[in-house]
Amino acid sequence: MNHDHYPSKLLETATSEFASLPGIGRKTALRLVLHLLKQDLADVERFSSSLLQLKKEIRHCSYCHNISDTETCSICLDSKRDNSLVCVVENIRDVMSVENTRQYPGLYHVLGGIISPMDGTGPGDLNILSLEEKVAGGGIREVILALSTTMEGDTTNFYIYRKLNKYPVKISTIARGVSIGDELEYADEVTLGRSIANRTLFESSFNNGKAY
Repeated sequence: MNHDHYPSKLLETATSEFASLPGIGRKTALRLVLHLLKQDLADVERFSSSLLQLKKEIRHCSYCHNISDTETCSICLDSKRDNSLVCVVENIRDVMSVENTRQYPGLYHVLGGIISPMDGTGPGDLNILSLEEKVAGGGIREVILALSTTMEGDTTNFYIYRKLNKYPVKISTIARGVSIGDELEYADEVTLGRSIANRTLFESSFNNGKAY
């Protein structure tokens, strides 16, 4: 419960809204609100309108489910990308992490989460069917599974493998021996780039196969 004394109900309400954001405590929230109070009205209006515009106009790419300003994202539209190579990631932050390595030439497929019975997330809640349809349609030579190295990530990897291994496509996974942490966004760019470059065939990961 909040026991701080606020001289203004408006200040308290704005602080509470900022404090509802992940990783933002009430002290940080108050500091942010007081900072905005010092700004010109035009600056604050620009700040708030950018959030409203984001919420109202943001879209998801119809092909890879990445966040986009248009129906098809800029990555999928880039003719220089290898559209026969698809990297499967959990979320938008992971796309940004892999892109920051500047070493991955292919496209993405964003699942929108991982299979987690504890959280009530099953395969039907994720973008797995559209991935299978993409592979079944032909033209994809390799699918790279780049999910977190957790039990849920492993479960999701195996589920996708079982769905795709009937198709003539190579299924690989990022190098398990490289310490990338539980989430790709926390990996440094060099390490993450290396883990993708040193990926292994998914079947080989069952018995510690070597990278190809």
